[in-house]
Amino acid sequence: MNFINKLSAAWASNDSLLCVGLDPDLARLPAHLQGQPDAIVQFCRAIIDATADLACAFKPQIAYFAALGAEDQLEEICAYLRATYPHIPLVLDAKRGDIGVTAHQYAREAFERYGADAVTVSPYMGFDSVEPYMEWPDRGVIVLCRTSNAGGSDLQFLDVAGRPLYQHVAQLVAEKWNRNGQCALVVGATFPDEIAQVRKLIGDMPLLIPGVGAQGGDVEATVKAGRTADGAGMMINSSRAILYATPQEGEDFAAAARRVARETRDAINAHRHG
Repeated sequence: MNFINKLSAAWASNDSLLCVGLDPDLARLPAHLQGQPDAIVQFCRAIIDATADLACAFKPQIAYFAALGAEDQLEEICAYLRATYPHIPLVLDAKRGDIGVTAHQYAREAFERYGADAVTVSPYMGFDSVEPYMEWPDRGVIVLCRTSNAGGSDLQFLDVAGRPLYQHVAQLVAEKWNRNGQCALVVGATFPDEIAQVRKLIGDMPLLIPGVGAQGGDVEATVKAGRTADGAGMMINSSRAILYATPQEGEDFAAAARRVARETRDAINAHRHG
């Protein structure tokens, strides 16, 4: 099953547009995991098990693993996801952006080493930096378009023939780059009006939307701006707000994560239709 089909099936089976980000921070792990050699694996597996029926995708951020020399633990987590929840897309958030044979090696890393269903990439170096990923025709290529950080406007709002660059990127991906039909775009929840502009340009192409949860994006505005006619079309990511949810009485960290994930999923669903 290709990435888009797997994502569409997960939207339906879990009735969810929530993407759970996996950004393990050793300093914020529960006390009983501190100092254990496989703490990251234990933590992420617990989060995955607690939220798998509430998510349409999981998104490990590679920097959180690589900075700790924990790529082997990321491999183990990805293998666990593929084996235990094969119906839920695995998105590797790597934001790669290089050309030719180097891009091909990054694609091998994402799709062969980690077995990801999709990977995030930067379009700044043009189509030949994205094309090598398309040698895996069933895998997703998620292109940065309008990012949720304040500095994104430094480049993404530059005028290109009368419109901002991010809109030019959206149209390029939708009309020229999407040769396998497996592309998606990253558009931040902090800019709902711009989500709506992108949606008009790209039709039903999926959007990966960071910025809800800890970054404070407006869920209602995001969903209304980005939804497709069938009330889907988005992977709305929350990482820290779920991973490090404050337990209530009687909850462990995984139960707290599940509670916040369910609350987020339900808040999103409240605005999907109508």
